[in-house]
Amino acid sequence: MDALELVGLVAVSAVVAGAARRTPVAAPLLLVAAGLIASYIPGVPEYALDPHIVLPLILPPLLYTAAVDSSYLDLRANIRPIALLSVGYVLFATFAVGWLAYILIPDLPLTAALVLGAVVAPPDAVAATAIARRLGLPSRITTILQGESLVNDATAITAYKVALAAAVGEGVSWAGGLGEFALASVGGIGVGLILMAPIHWLRCKLSDPLLQNTMSLLIPFVAYAAAEEVGASGVLAVVVVALYLGHRAWQVDFATRLQEEAVWKMVAFILESTVFALIGLQLSYVVQRLGPYGIGEAAWYALGVFVAVVVVRFLWVFPATFLPRWISPRIREREPGVNWTAPVIVGWAGMRGVVSLAIAFSIPVTTDGEPFPARNLVLFLTFTTVIGTLVVQGLTLPPLIRALKLPARDVQAETLAEAQAQSEASRAAEERLEALLADERNALPQPLADRLRTVVERRRNAVWERLGQANAITGETVDDTYRRLSRVVIEAEREVFVQLRDARRIDDEMMRTLLRRLDLEEAAAYREETAD
Repeated sequence: MDALELVGLVAVSAVVAGAARRTPVAAPLLLVAAGLIASYIPGVPEYALDPHIVLPLILPPLLYTAAVDSSYLDLRANIRPIALLSVGYVLFATFAVGWLAYILIPDLPLTAALVLGAVVAPPDAVAATAIARRLGLPSRITTILQGESLVNDATAITAYKVALAAAVGEGVSWAGGLGEFALASVGGIGVGLILMAPIHWLRCKLSDPLLQNTMSLLIPFVAYAAAEEVGASGVLAVVVVALYLGHRAWQVDFATRLQEEAVWKMVAFILESTVFALIGLQLSYVVQRLGPYGIGEAAWYALGVFVAVVVVRFLWVFPATFLPRWISPRIREREPGVNWTAPVIVGWAGMRGVVSLAIAFSIPVTTDGEPFPARNLVLFLTFTTVIGTLVVQGLTLPPLIRALKLPARDVQAETLAEAQAQSEASRAAEERLEALLADERNALPQPLADRLRTVVERRRNAVWERLGQANAITGETVDDTYRRLSRVVIEAEREVFVQLRDARRIDDEMMRTLLRRLDLEEAAAYREETAD
């Protein structure tokens, strides 16, 4: 893939993802469909996934941005279901899907079937986050799906390494497999724990937001590479560091947070768009390399493996949901009101993604001069499973959620909690402000002191006003109207600054300084508006 082909892939992926925002179809599904179509258009380059690029260069930033946006406290509160899915389910799926594939496909060695099982076992972090974000699932289900997808790649990659070693005749024992799994998991968490505090300390000490954000872009790669260097799980190292930094992001200065949010949104958008387009673009590549298997025969195998992947997830999710509750009264008390609808959603939300394909592409073509058994078929079955789960489950998940009538978010209760929190914070700010103004060293003219008081008061009242009556004519709350008028006034000032620059009454440098002040004020108004 040359530079022009890469630029073209990123540009077209971004256009398709942008267009998806204007449709009811989630961007991952539209991107996969576009990739499938493009793979057979004459002149489109052949894009083959390189696991040496996907795993160390694309996976870490995607995991990092997903983990930073996650809630450490929510993940900790749901550690049991997350562990059962990210570790227990992946191992169960590796053996169950592998065994079913061994029975279904003639001449497929059991060890190669277990490699396939490990490859298709983990639901994808990118797919789960993107779909859950679009659907507005209940918070606990979203937390469980995100937590599972953050950790399960580590389990799957380790299971794949063990199965691959067995398939190529390296004589791996159960004890050896468990030892490798323990090294990967404990080692990855350990590397993350070692790195997280020094990285956070350095971020807080750096005073330049540009340096801080440059460092932020390097963090996932450093954590991943450091863990892989010692034979541990880079996935877990990235997740641990990202959760810690996200939990303590408030300790970094505001300029860094503003820039970091914008930078990582752009990075995540580009990578997610490119990744899903790449998935679709693999169609022609994997079909052309089926070898002795006919496309009709392989399609039947693909259907069988897809059904096995879907069914096996339900076979795990329902017992994992209800069996602990049946055994432990403490769990029943801590998690009241769990019914059958939640495991149905969790079971059906197991979309696979680029990690499965990247692992499949990393299967060696030959080992000791002998071809890996059915490598091309395993690659094809992985591709069809990824496409099947993304398209079938991704398209049917929204109507399934609507049909099950899951309880929607209580916006009124959330707004009330936000108003109460803001009221307590504003009261503390008012007390601190009055104490400061009483000190002669902080003397201010009365208009400026009143302005500070007004800013604090408006922040407190703004959230309460959203609970009140809307304007009978416009439907806006008082705070909505205030923000809209503020932005109109700011735009008027901006136009004057440009006119003064064009008339040569101020230079460009001064205009940029004045415009930046307005941009910060408008950004504050816009952030409040989008947070509503």
